[in-house]
Amino acid sequence: MLETSARLLRLLSLLQAQRDWTSTELAARLGVTTRTIRNDIGRLRELGYPVDARPGVAGGYRLGQGGALPPLLLDDEEAVAVAVGLRTAANGSIAGIEETSVRALAKLQQVLPARLRRQVSALQSYALPMPSRGPRVDPDVLTLIASACRDHERLRFDYRPHSGAAGRRSVEPYRLVNDRRRWDLDRDDWRTFRVDRIEPRTPTGPRFTPRALPPDQKITAQVARGVGEATWRYRARVIVHAPAAHVRDRLPIPIEVESLGEDRCAFEPGSDHPEMLALYLGLLGADFTIVDAPELVDALRSLTERYQRAIDASRRTPAG
Repeated sequence: MLETSARLLRLLSLLQAQRDWTSTELAARLGVTTRTIRNDIGRLRELGYPVDARPGVAGGYRLGQGGALPPLLLDDEEAVAVAVGLRTAANGSIAGIEETSVRALAKLQQVLPARLRRQVSALQSYALPMPSRGPRVDPDVLTLIASACRDHERLRFDYRPHSGAAGRRSVEPYRLVNDRRRWDLDRDDWRTFRVDRIEPRTPTGPRFTPRALPPDQKITAQVARGVGEATWRYRARVIVHAPAAHVRDRLPIPIEVESLGEDRCAFEPGSDHPEMLALYLGLLGADFTIVDAPELVDALRSLTERYQRAIDASRRTPAG
């Protein structure tokens, strides 16, 4: 059995990791009786931690909100992750938290052990952030959505889609996906919503029973496909004279590639303009054929002529 001080730290860590715990669950995790759990909860309250109790047979505990922020317990990996996340947030896509992130990072670095400070310092010195040019997201909206995902609560919001026709939505949120500079909310039928276009309506709705989900890796892959395809205004079918694996490795987002043999495959890329799609196809590093897409053929011809003019002009320009 853990000593009292170590057990209190472990109990606090469990309360911070999950919103709701029954006395039986906590007792099983710590190898003690439910009476010991009640006594330990009392000790945490004496130390200033706001632990709320739920009455009844299925009652339990949750870490509540207090007047001051109690100390957080972080292991080594969590501390490094928080420090790196704060550094990223200082130059990121969440509006209004840049200065706050810098202050929080300074406080965290002050108490980090030397071995962890070296890790964070190396990441800060050699990982250069790019300025954010994408959409900005309100951190309060992100927090609200994340809480609804965690607590399985329905979410109501006004939404401005790409088409511009605003409407109201009511969803059962499951995941927040950060697609570089964009945040997307995933719903049970795999619809995605851009968080920067969401205006939440509070309070959140009733709790729902979560459905079984595929692994997170599959969720992010499917959301990536949906995000890309949702905003494409132009699509074309392309036959590439290379293996399907070669094309998949060259594409910036996951997309379905149909194998037509060892050295041929087909896929349907998209873009807002045929000219942009023509440029991307030139980066595949393989020959290709366009299937029934005259606009894309015209774009390729225009680019070819422009490049040829640049080559001819460069040949005529004297060196030096």
